[in-house]
Amino acid sequence: MKDRPRDIGDAELRRALRAWEIDAVSLAHAPVGFGDHHWTVTDAGRRRWFVTVADLAHKNHCGAGPAAAFDGLRRAMDTAAALRVDGGLDAVVAPVRTAGGETLRPLGDGRYGISVFPQVDGEAGEFGDPLTGHDRGRVLDLLARLHTTPPPAAAPRAMLHLPARAELDSCLAALDRPWAGGPHAEPARELTCAYASVLRRRLDEFDRRAAALGARDRPHVVTHGEPHSGNLLRRDGQVLLVDWDTVGTGLPERDLWHVVTGPDDCERYAGTTGRRPDPEALAFFRLRWALDDVAAFLAGFRGPHDRTPDVEESWTYLTATLASLASDDF
Repeated sequence: MKDRPRDIGDAELRRALRAWEIDAVSLAHAPVGFGDHHWTVTDAGRRRWFVTVADLAHKNHCGAGPAAAFDGLRRAMDTAAALRVDGGLDAVVAPVRTAGGETLRPLGDGRYGISVFPQVDGEAGEFGDPLTGHDRGRVLDLLARLHTTPPPAAAPRAMLHLPARAELDSCLAALDRPWAGGPHAEPARELTCAYASVLRRRLDEFDRRAAALGARDRPHVVTHGEPHSGNLLRRDGQVLLVDWDTVGTGLPERDLWHVVTGPDDCERYAGTTGRRPDPEALAFFRLRWALDDVAAFLAGFRGPHDRTPDVEESWTYLTATLASLASDDF
């Protein structure tokens, strides 16, 4: 996130880092990524760390509360750590455990969760950047290795349902009255009115595709969930995967739709795994991603918000995603 949270101070962060036995000499907020807050830290031994603070309210679309969101994120962090340590996947940028073995700890009043990663130098990607053919091949090889690694015991199950379905349905049901969350509330309602028929049609399509996939008996694998350009780090000819918040066991196409562009990609993946990507599953997960993004952005605009760089970026993504859903080429 570009905006630093106002309710987290340096002193509180320093206290939290003691659980990792880190004596922070310098702390710098890093305005990178989308969804979590980040800091770069240097300790007394001149070691460098990357600290992630997750806003648990944004991690749970199902309304079960911050405790459930914390538990889900803890399981994800435990899974990433196990994949690297026990699974031998050195391309996994995994969290460091505390002296007590924790990968995630509560921060503040319980609204946040904090995790610590080693600082890894490399070339970071940006969300939306197209992959070159060379990079696409490297990512496919990485995913093939991930998908053929036995899932750790802590791995959550990645469900087919739309996590934010209730929020999207609520937005569509509230188009006949003003939205008053902030400066983008009414523009968001007007935009949703313009695309309401598209969204309802895409939701019907989602339900049909989910039912068809759910009726198939296909083995599940451990998936990253978001292996797009923004979660890739290139270093010394290797591609690393960061941001394991959405790791879970599921169909491999949950990952592959981000990468596969044609038959050659399918052949490369199948040559390693023995399993050819399913076009219907690829289409399903692409649609699921777009609808979930729309739901999350609309929920944010209906709620309290100001004009900030993060809010403006959300507006840009919302308008682009809605236009994409309306396109015949989606």
